[in-house]
Amino acid sequence: MARVAANQDSAESARTNYIYIQHARVISRKGSKVMCEEITDSRVIPSDKASHQELLTLDGRYLHQGKYLTYSKPMAEKHDAAENVSREDSIHHPDDLDIDLVESMRNSLTKTDTKDGLAANLFPLTTNAQKEKTFTLIGREHRNGREVVHLIFQPKDQNDINWKGDAYIDAEAFQPVLVSTAMSRKLPFAIRTLMGTSLPGLGFTVTYAPQSDGVWFPTAFGTEFKVNVLYFFHRQIVLSAENRNFEKTHVTSRIIGEVTLAEPSKPQDSGETPKENAAGKN
Repeated sequence: MARVAANQDSAESARTNYIYIQHARVISRKGSKVMCEEITDSRVIPSDKASHQELLTLDGRYLHQGKYLTYSKPMAEKHDAAENVSREDSIHHPDDLDIDLVESMRNSLTKTDTKDGLAANLFPLTTNAQKEKTFTLIGREHRNGREVVHLIFQPKDQNDINWKGDAYIDAEAFQPVLVSTAMSRKLPFAIRTLMGTSLPGLGFTVTYAPQSDGVWFPTAFGTEFKVNVLYFFHRQIVLSAENRNFEKTHVTSRIIGEVTLAEPSKPQDSGETPKENAAGKN
């Protein structure tokens, strides 16, 4: 696991050299009925500390008085100025809660301060995350055409509310192929009562794959959970995201403008010829 952690840390650093497209779909359901659905494409530009997402396209629909109404947002260069206008023209207040919930969940789980286009706390195998976990070996299997080692993990502190789940590690590359998690235990009843909200069934699945140069990336992400707010708003949230069209960045530099070199400074004139100067020193 120490080797897996080192590889995760190294891959996380190497992934800052890639730009890619994240295709995401978020659905809010009430029972079997779709209340709101959004499909987006965003350009993800990682940096040393985090990734920046530029929204390219958004196609949405929401249920209003028994009919689905559609809405969209323009390209990233235009959507900042036009977003408020398009929402006011196309979206009515009774349905805003579902729309806001869908967009909030997408931003919370994908558009966060991380280098990978996924929430930073969804990586339980990095060096820092492993400090809080215990791992148990289950055996060897095959996943996505690769031989993997199957492990289960859980928090060291049984009272901790954290991730538990299964990890399938590539037996040769020592990189995760698939990580599936769930909450180690439910939120305490007192907290749920105080907040008037709960997230039962929260968990996620992340699939990893190597690029042509050997850098491993999270390529697909999925989660499904329930949201209960103030005892009257109950929704099932389904989110899936796929990272695609990876492009390795190239850094170039050039000198712009002319550079003028200063002339060498001349020695100050003392008024003496070299011979006089020499004679005086003698």
